[in-house]
Amino acid sequence: MSKAAGEGLRDRKKRQTREALSRAAVHLVAEHGLDGVTVEDISAAADVSPRTFFNYFAGKEEAVLAPDPETGPRLRASVLAQPAGLSAAEAVREALLAELGAEVNEDREFWTRRMSVVQRHPVLLAGVLAGGEQVEREVVAGIAERVGLPVDATYPMLLAAAAGAAFRVAVARWSADGSTPLPTLLTEALDLLVTGLANPPQS
Repeated sequence: MSKAAGEGLRDRKKRQTREALSRAAVHLVAEHGLDGVTVEDISAAADVSPRTFFNYFAGKEEAVLAPDPETGPRLRASVLAQPAGLSAAEAVREALLAELGAEVNEDREFWTRRMSVVQRHPVLLAGVLAGGEQVEREVVAGIAERVGLPVDATYPMLLAAAAGAAFRVAVARWSADGSTPLPTLLTEALDLLVTGLANPPQS
């Protein structure tokens, strides 16, 4: 995940603790399965107390997935930052692919291991698919601002929902097969989306 520039010492320590817990969760679940790992195991591996664990995550499933609360605002900004010559759908595609690419490239080995764990545990896969509501609201806001429409207009809501559906389709195909990388499947799905949702007509 992207790190905020100029973060203070306290924020950096909190981020490092969160990352340590998530990494411990992924590695332990990869070795022992989700049912074979407890919050106490994860806390011990990260050298913190279970009480500290619950300051960061609601449970072991969330620790494995480690959703980043900054993803939505980052995507909103990225949608708005795309070149003016792109359609809104193209801007959303580029923003989503850049976000996924940054996540993969930050630590490809760890990302691959986490996604392998997700693939083997339906409850984690369901968590990935269900965790996008807040992100989608931010994407709606970015699209609306980009095309000059209110956030409750049909176009930004439909485009953001369609992008979320494209992501879910890509994850479903990846989880059923696994031979094709998720970024490739997401690119395919978003390319199809771009061909069908041009910019809205201007009033």
